[in-house]
Amino acid sequence: MKLGVFTCLLSNKSLKESLDYFKSKGIQMVEIGCGGYPGKAHANPEVLLNDEKALEEFKKTIAESGLEISALSCHGNPLHPQKEIAAKFDKDMRDCILLAEKLGIHQINTFSGCPGDSDSSKYPNWVTCTWPNDFKDILEWQWKEKIIPYWKEFVDFAKKHGVNKIALELHPGFAVYNTDTLLKLRKAVGPEIGANLDPSHLIWQGMDTVAVVRELKDAIFHFHAKDTKIDKYNVAINGVLDTQAYGDIANRSWVFRSVGYGNGVEFWKDVVSALRIAGYDYVLSIEHEDGLMSQNEGLTKAVDCLKEVITFEDQAQSWWE
Repeated sequence: MKLGVFTCLLSNKSLKESLDYFKSKGIQMVEIGCGGYPGKAHANPEVLLNDEKALEEFKKTIAESGLEISALSCHGNPLHPQKEIAAKFDKDMRDCILLAEKLGIHQINTFSGCPGDSDSSKYPNWVTCTWPNDFKDILEWQWKEKIIPYWKEFVDFAKKHGVNKIALELHPGFAVYNTDTLLKLRKAVGPEIGANLDPSHLIWQGMDTVAVVRELKDAIFHFHAKDTKIDKYNVAINGVLDTQAYGDIANRSWVFRSVGYGNGVEFWKDVVSALRIAGYDYVLSIEHEDGLMSQNEGLTKAVDCLKEVITFEDQAQSWWE
């Protein structure tokens, strides 16, 4: 396995400055944002796809750093009911595919998106319960008319350009947010759909990360190393469905934390072991969103924790038998 980071953590710095900093921390792979919510600070496809000199400079900067690209990330909502918003996200994602093709990268990371509840909707509608029966009708319509058709067409486009792994982050607020919804879309569309597994979004939903890893197995394409701390007292009062601002840490039911500050080392050792048993031997990419630490300290502590738990070397044969 390799230690990675999502570079949008340092969107205020140049690509070279960011890579030099990450290298100094012992990072081996970088996940680069190139559109959608993560922005295009380190890789702008609109430039790189139309300027051969800029593309060669980008490649040179990566090569000279000694780091590898784990994936290009373009998280957005291409199913947004406002067509102009959906079209922008969709374009970013397709440009991401085209850039991946230029770079010889076979996967991208993104979100599944979430439609509205009808063709006349203005905003996405994320259904979280089965009753009243209106909610069932919404879900059926979303999957049949919007989600599955879109992803079938998008995967066809991706395959034509050499990208055969679309790693969806299981993220509440979008159609794919848990194990069942990921596998539902994968079954409907094909094995090109997989997970960019991020425990931080599983933890607050009450999911067991090791159990999810065991269930998904070879459908795990990428892994985000981010932790979540549950505030048991706020949960006892208001439950886990929390719409407080992320900065309102004292009153939230849960908050994102650096690796090791939501769950201890034993949790992360169990997750890494489960990943290896499942056959995942790729990157653990740190996504730092800890409101209690600086960017530098949060990343440093995450790196220190992961260096202790990641198994970097090849798996041993049963030499003792």
